[in-house]
Amino acid sequence: MKKYTLFSAAKVGSIELKNRMVMAPMTRCRAIDNIPNDLMATYYQQRATAGLIITEGTSPSANGLGYARIPGIFSKAQVDGWKKVTSAVHSHGGKISVQLMHTGRISHYDNMAHGSHILAPSAIKAAGQMYTDDKHMQDHSMPKAMTAEDIVSTKIEFVKASQNAIQAGFDGVELHGANGYLLEEFLSPRTNERTDTYGGSIENRCRFVLEVAQAVAAIIGKDKLGVRLSPYGVAGDMANYPEMDATYEYLAKELNTMDIAYIHLVDHSAMGAPAVPIEIKKMIRSNFKNTLILCGGYDKESAEAELESGLCDLIGFGRPFINNPDLVERLEFNHELSQSLNVDLFYSAEKQGYTDYPNYKAPSILEITS
Repeated sequence: MKKYTLFSAAKVGSIELKNRMVMAPMTRCRAIDNIPNDLMATYYQQRATAGLIITEGTSPSANGLGYARIPGIFSKAQVDGWKKVTSAVHSHGGKISVQLMHTGRISHYDNMAHGSHILAPSAIKAAGQMYTDDKHMQDHSMPKAMTAEDIVSTKIEFVKASQNAIQAGFDGVELHGANGYLLEEFLSPRTNERTDTYGGSIENRCRFVLEVAQAVAAIIGKDKLGVRLSPYGVAGDMANYPEMDATYEYLAKELNTMDIAYIHLVDHSAMGAPAVPIEIKKMIRSNFKNTLILCGGYDKESAEAELESGLCDLIGFGRPFINNPDLVERLEFNHELSQSLNVDLFYSAEKQGYTDYPNYKAPSILEITS
């Protein structure tokens, strides 16, 4: 087996990458009026040395805008805003895919436009709270169980958003099937109590995710499509269920049959969530033959070991990219990583804690000898 390092070139579907480091999607809440802007273009451009950037979760419709100030990609203004971002990244030699994230029941009506609906497979309210700019922390709103018509229209929204993404200059599309949002809500019997063809059996619960993936692949090309998954994750008030392993085995096999570009598997144990069992990672690796991205708490040493083992092809890094915009260079040349990370500014609306983290500065001779 050929051994790769983080800094080896790679190809994901039809996308040529200069290294195997992925900037993972991270919600940053800077899209005022849900429109990508110049500040966001600067942020992503600063991190364009990543092999692949996957954007923050971006809603395919007004119904999916669960959080304050997250971007969409369903209006002309949003597409025009994203064109600035993709142009900025491409001008610095980077590649960037958009993550389509419909928040489903993880939402509050104060974050949404009048006339929008909070949709979910079933009318089961999520525990926990959601930040709103007007009222601050509020309990999640009760979702509306999707009708057959809602299912059809939502699939169409994903397809149109994917078309918009290509128009905006993105290199690919990632469907967010993780973290308790709409696509994962269909996968779990804890959030999906439907009795039609979209609920009950493993095949039925996976149907919506697979139909969305199939429809998007047909429009933009399977070689530009990835899906993010988080088995055993607890984000979004998700919980384990007896058929979890079998559900993700079936899903991995079906996505492999579709021949999509990649699966992006996230493990949130570094932030206190249950770990994704190694058996699940190996199972997905054995059943999905294209690119596998692993993400969650990696440093250079553990990432290199994972690549060398053959368990995955690319490694996703999240928070280290926030305060180390030049993370690739810092890891490649063994420069010290910045430890300055202002968590309080993760989701603010300003440039502070967003675009003001500096690149590495080598100490001068004066500094060394003083």
